[in-house]
Amino acid sequence: MKENEIQQKLFKIVSVYLPQDVSSDAIQLHSHLMQDLGINSAHLVDIALDVEDAFDITLDEKDMEEMQTVTDAIKIVALKTAL
Repeated sequence: MKENEIQQKLFKIVSVYLPQDVSSDAIQLHSHLMQDLGINSAHLVDIALDVEDAFDITLDEKDMEEMQTVTDAIKIVALKTAL
């Protein structure tokens, strides 16, 4: 799967969990999920579950800890889907 395909899917997944005062236009590759986008820790778990479902992968605890920015998430998904 190409990174731009992964990016498009991730943007859609993340946008569902944005607080009401944050626009989906705020999602950028460098965006930190919690600090920049205001996503809380409970929603991070939901995002991880949605990512697993969307890409048919399994994320372990290390993957979830490393998934700080949108770019981090894209890299993890790219590695997992390349296997």
